Amino acid sequence: MATVERRTNIRIRLVAMLFVISAIAFLDRTNISVAGVQMRREYGIDQIQLGWVFSAFLIGYAAFQVPAGWLAARMGPRKLLTIALIWWGVFSVATALVPPQGAYAILMLVVVRFALGIGEAAVYPSGNQFVSRWVPAHERGKANGLIFAGVGAGSGLTPPLISAVIAFGGWQASFYVCAAIGLVAALVWYTIARDRPQDHAKVNAAELAYIESGLPPRVTEADGPIPWRAIFASRNVWGLFLSYFAFGYVIWIFFSWFFIYLAEARGLDLKSSALFGMAPFLAMTVGCLAGGFINDAVSRRHGLYWGRSGLAMVSFVLTALFLVLGSQVDNVPLAVMTLALGGGAIYLSQSSFWSVTADIAGRHTGVVSGLMNVGCQLGGALTSSLTPWIAARYGWAAAFGTGAAVVVVGTLAWAMVDPRRLIGVEEA
Repeated sequence: MATVERRTNIRIRLVAMLFVISAIAFLDRTNISVAGVQMRREYGIDQIQLGWVFSAFLIGYAAFQVPAGWLAARMGPRKLLTIALIWWGVFSVATALVPPQGAYAILMLVVVRFALGIGEAAVYPSGNQFVSRWVPAHERGKANGLIFAGVGAGSGLTPPLISAVIAFGGWQASFYVCAAIGLVAALVWYTIARDRPQDHAKVNAAELAYIESGLPPRVTEADGPIPWRAIFASRNVWGLFLSYFAFGYVIWIFFSWFFIYLAEARGLDLKSSALFGMAPFLAMTVGCLAGGFINDAVSRRHGLYWGRSGLAMVSFVLTALFLVLGSQVDNVPLAVMTLALGGGAIYLSQSSFWSVTADIAGRHTGVVSGLMNVGCQLGGALTSSLTPWIAARYGWAAAFGTGAAVVVVGTLAWAMVDPRRLIGVEEA
């Protein structure tokens, strides 16, 4: 009697490694929000000038999303992510080396953070290109949920880890530690990853057949020119772009300003800010994982539109409610908990964004997801500079209320998105 070959699960292990890389990416980009309290004193800058530094990263990140998506398709996610991780390490170190007493210190910080953004632009287009090649359609919600749970995990680890490193070795040491972590991850990823399941020696025939049976036929087509006309004519693409702009506007209030908000608006010390500052990011991690499972479950039962777009619309409405309520609460623990629920609620939608791009774009997933992510980073760049101005002029309640208004507009944009309409054939 012939024995049935047991299916390997290499795709799950590699998705787990993408979770780790995602966490490192957000550790590298949000460490400056914790170090920023000390950096402001040492560089003699105010919140608005620090906001320029935050925005520089996001502008670089946004500008290179589409090129990163193109490179992910051409080079493959294995090489591109390895190069990107090394790049992050170099410019994390460079951040710490900018001399505070220099005549052009702020300009140098802006340039360095812009360059860091260029390198980090590769992470999610590469990850989504990997998902489109390695993960069957019915597993993509969970896969993207796990990958983007790294956002909350990395950001949640940032306040206590970076605060401890700063207390021990100063704010510059925090950037050195982050660089070292990224270089180790680069070595691990290059060693264990391959661009396609067919190229991985540890993927057995059973797993390969399982993966291929769940991929849309267009994924396996020969490479062709990027259909720019169809991409820019797609209502789905613009709905994703606008809704991800709203997503980015809200999440970067947390990533850029929440730690400083706790320290300066709520009067918490470094230790208390680090403790309370973890709450939104832990909620994001839970929301991201839960959103991935809900996404796949609802899609199986009620179809892709309700599993992807319907979940995202509910997520956005809940986010707006929590931001408005949390900003009005006087009690600090209750305010933090309510605002944290806002961060968790919006991350229920994260897997929807990246699953839809894989659903509709096939072999051009990297380019389309990169274009979508431009919207997120433009929203983040806007909030990084606009939020401190609103807070200084009208108060923090107004700053969070503006985020709530933006996310309501994002809800309307999600209503335009139908993952059943494929790029190039949706108007046919």
